[in-house]
Amino acid sequence: MPTTAVRVSGLTKRFGEVQALAGIDFEIPEGTIFGLLGPNGAGKTTAVRILATVHKPDAGSAEVLGYDVVKDPNEVRMRIGLAGQYAAVDPNLTGRENLRLMGRLAQVEPSYIPPRADELLRSFDLVDAGDRPVRTYSGGMRRRLDVAASLVQKPPVLFLDEPTTGLDLQSRQALWNTIRTLVHEGTTVILTTQYLEEADQLADDLVVIDHGKIIAQGTAGELKRNLGGTVIELTMGEDTDVDRAISLVGAVTGSEPERQGALLRMPSPDGSHLLTQMLRRLDDEGVQPTAVALREPSLDDVFLALTGHAAEEEQASENGQGNGKPKGRRNRRAS
Repeated sequence: MPTTAVRVSGLTKRFGEVQALAGIDFEIPEGTIFGLLGPNGAGKTTAVRILATVHKPDAGSAEVLGYDVVKDPNEVRMRIGLAGQYAAVDPNLTGRENLRLMGRLAQVEPSYIPPRADELLRSFDLVDAGDRPVRTYSGGMRRRLDVAASLVQKPPVLFLDEPTTGLDLQSRQALWNTIRTLVHEGTTVILTTQYLEEADQLADDLVVIDHGKIIAQGTAGELKRNLGGTVIELTMGEDTDVDRAISLVGAVTGSEPERQGALLRMPSPDGSHLLTQMLRRLDDEGVQPTAVALREPSLDDVFLALTGHAAEEEQASENGQGNGKPKGRRNRRAS
């Protein structure tokens, strides 16, 4: 039976009039990757900050490796690593100096610090830039260094708050491999991400948070299976009356499809049969889609089905600035 690394019960946090967390519960077994998904302002970063002892909860409790985050914050801090959403490295120090400084702050054995810094520079493809001031780094390089800094002491519990923001695909995949290696060696990783496919690739278990509440929990496969069947996508041409197409499709399905520009999307337990009916109805009315797709559900579809909106990114932050309502949309992202 796996040992519990993190236990959260009834966690509540408010910033002024904003209810960041409204009583969430979950447990994370040791040596697993746990994903937190939700739009910006949903509460996931607040949860991470409480677990990392940055914020105190208003109510509820949280433990990391058996230590209460309020009663034993120093014990918790000695056992965790944290890479936040924004690079926290010193721009006036070199990459190597930043890593060595982090080792000293984490009270790592002094003789271990230099070789560990060199190892991390290699792992994150920063060897050539290791002796340059960080102020000369690109945004992606700073992000990689920030994540590397959280790993200097090889913490048993690692919090990664949107760790691949600003990274190109190659760097992102390299970081994914590093995360998998850490977990293989016994590290527990709590991951918040704005990339749904990242959670699909990495998370052993995940929760979906919206407006401070957990609205779903399970593996990515379980959540997608709960949606059921397949997803139909119809892309309409520029000259097509999309509102008319929505009406025609809705007459077949009994409910309006989700619209994203000229793209119409709808889940169905019997996709192939329903798609045939849709195309026949559209053809009868002289409406021709430019592209048709029938595919398995994705986490995007799960998020849409659970929240009623696509994976959104809003400007309101989780520190109490903003009203927590969605303001924008980006395909394939939840933040």
